Amino acid sequence: MPLTRRRPWLPTIGLAAFCLALSAQPARADVTAFLGVSPTPDNHGARGFSAGLGLLFLGFEFEYSHISEDELEALPSLKTWSGNVLVETPVEIAGMKLYATAGGGGYRETLDIREDTHAAINVGGGAKIGLVGPLRVRIDYRVFSLKGSPLYSTYHRLYVGANLKF
Repeated sequence: MPLTRRRPWLPTIGLAAFCLALSAQPARADVTAFLGVSPTPDNHGARGFSAGLGLLFLGFEFEYSHISEDELEALPSLKTWSGNVLVETPVEIAGMKLYATAGGGGYRETLDIREDTHAAINVGGGAKIGLVGPLRVRIDYRVFSLKGSPLYSTYHRLYVGANLKF
């Protein structure tokens, strides 16, 4: 029976884990409260909040948003809640962190007595702009694609928010 040579993988794996631990960045978290506008189908106000956690260039966040109803103009309200993945610049560029995001969750669209609740997906991007210390301004643009039977299957939203990193 031929003698096979075995490689000692355990020391190699241990050395790799040690090098990764030395280079690891601490996890960063942030919260955002925002006000914005949705032009779908006509301009009406949006507000909400998000909370997220990031490591180097990859982040995760939970977001809740409410676009208000306007009964006079027959503009429906839209409440969304979603979990999103963010890919962002690992370092600030000119005092900004740019990001792209995609996620999924649910929505509730309401107009008068009509209501639809179903799944939603969103894509978008934005920037977190440093002000003083941990305080930043966040500018975000999202496109929501609603499943089910909504009055409007695609919503756009632009917001500006106060972002606190810790």
